[in-house]
Amino acid sequence: MTDRYAAYSKLKLDYPADRILRITFSNPESFNSVDGETHGQLTEIWREIDHDPQINAVIVTGEGKAFSSGGDFKLIEEMADDYAILMRVWKEAKDLVYNIVNCNTPIISAINGPAAGAGLVVGLLADISIAGKAARIVDGHPRLGVAAGDVAAIIWPLLCGMAKAKYYLLTGKPMTGEEAERIGLVSLCVEDAELQETALTIAKDLSSGSQSAIRWTKYSLNNWLRSAGPIFDTSTALEMLGFMGPDVREGLASLREKRKPEFDPDCPI
Repeated sequence: MTDRYAAYSKLKLDYPADRILRITFSNPESFNSVDGETHGQLTEIWREIDHDPQINAVIVTGEGKAFSSGGDFKLIEEMADDYAILMRVWKEAKDLVYNIVNCNTPIISAINGPAAGAGLVVGLLADISIAGKAARIVDGHPRLGVAAGDVAAIIWPLLCGMAKAKYYLLTGKPMTGEEAERIGLVSLCVEDAELQETALTIAKDLSSGSQSAIRWTKYSLNNWLRSAGPIFDTSTALEMLGFMGPDVREGLASLREKRKPEFDPDCPI
């Protein structure tokens, strides 16, 4: 790995083919959960890629049986307990989405196994998203006791329509890779054994194509996402507000204890 990416030690980086960078979530013992340091590096790397003239395509995937299970319990607890950390993560969460949207380099996600949280942000914002049949895609924010922030409001309705977006985001129900393709949430669903090779084949096709044509097409299409900026900003702000309330503590405790959460049925708003 060149010195350009030396600072991104929490992400596993390699070059599976000429001019193709592969980013792998590499914390398999916890289903590639994202800690505070990883969250920061995942936010910033897209700016680096955007300015790298040697990279024509990026693949994002997960090591082992998972894509990424999202923020780890320690990070969630710190956000609930420390206002400064909460504000830092809020800024990173916004920058992560906008940095991916504004990265001119084509991005392909190969979603293997569970995908949630910050990992799912990359998985669904990728220009071409490919899910294996064993993928388990879920927005777990309501299960945790906070509003669906991250990438939900900016892209789920655009990909799969408002009815399906509301169903899955309000209930927090997971979906398979096949269901995600059926409703339009991902570009493709393939056999798990074919996932990585399919992603690499598409990356090679993009890498060898007209870079100006591909990147300008991506830029134009992403204006749909830029126009939804105020919707996205509201969703992330409300998500962070939830970390200051009581529900997130019950949500986190229930996840640790592997039980159904018992939220207060009386809504304070």
